[in-house]
Amino acid sequence: MQFDLKAYLARVGIAETPSEASPATLGRLQLAQARHIPFENMDPLTGKVPDLDPAALWRKLVENRRGGYCFEVNALLGTALSTLGFKAMPIMARVRNGAPRGGPRSHMAFIVTIGNETYLADCGFGGGVPMMPFRLDSAEPQEIVGETYRVRRDEDTGEEVLERQTSEGWYGLYGFERSPAFQPDFEAANFVCARWDKAPFPTNLMMARVTEDGRNTLFNRALKISRNGESEAQRIETFGDFEEAMTGLFGLPEQPALYSAVWDRIKDK
Repeated sequence: MQFDLKAYLARVGIAETPSEASPATLGRLQLAQARHIPFENMDPLTGKVPDLDPAALWRKLVENRRGGYCFEVNALLGTALSTLGFKAMPIMARVRNGAPRGGPRSHMAFIVTIGNETYLADCGFGGGVPMMPFRLDSAEPQEIVGETYRVRRDEDTGEEVLERQTSEGWYGLYGFERSPAFQPDFEAANFVCARWDKAPFPTNLMMARVTEDGRNTLFNRALKISRNGESEAQRIETFGDFEEAMTGLFGLPEQPALYSAVWDRIKDK
């Protein structure tokens, strides 16, 4: 299918087509998509393997205004970047989430080259990654929208590890190598993530959306609202509150049947 750049930009709240493939444009695009297209895994949770065909992704994410997980939202981001003239190399990463080593390569992100600079761009990790592109040419920690990150070389695994600074120290998010991944890699990992009983996606609801002053995240019924560096934890108790969070905090359209099916999966968690 032909990518409708104007419709995509409207979906992510950008009124005018960017004039150049610059670092500023990359940052604007990543932040805009993270604000308007949430991370969510409701399809794997309700027994579906997400369809990565470009036309299916377009219907789900743009026309139907849903969200998706990394193989969906980052695929859309990658097509937008390519259409705008960016050199964006897709990579596969091993999720760590604080562990000393990662699991299988189950996460998709991009290394974007602009002139002599390289950036890590990612809209699909589900919370905790930089809201704006991370410069890979510097070993120094970088503050991005009030959060501090670094990339550390792990000599044991040969990976570069993206880490976030927390009150308890540096927290490893995922490890990656600077080698390209291809569509068969994503198709295989997508199926494993959606169906494997050891993957988190078929059994837990995970959601994230960047806001003007922070982010909203949800793990099953545990809701976290972060604003200007301060966080508030809540627990969703009723289906009505769950529906309200979907359409309000996460910006999704009304979908009673889907939300009911998801609620049945998480109401006792």
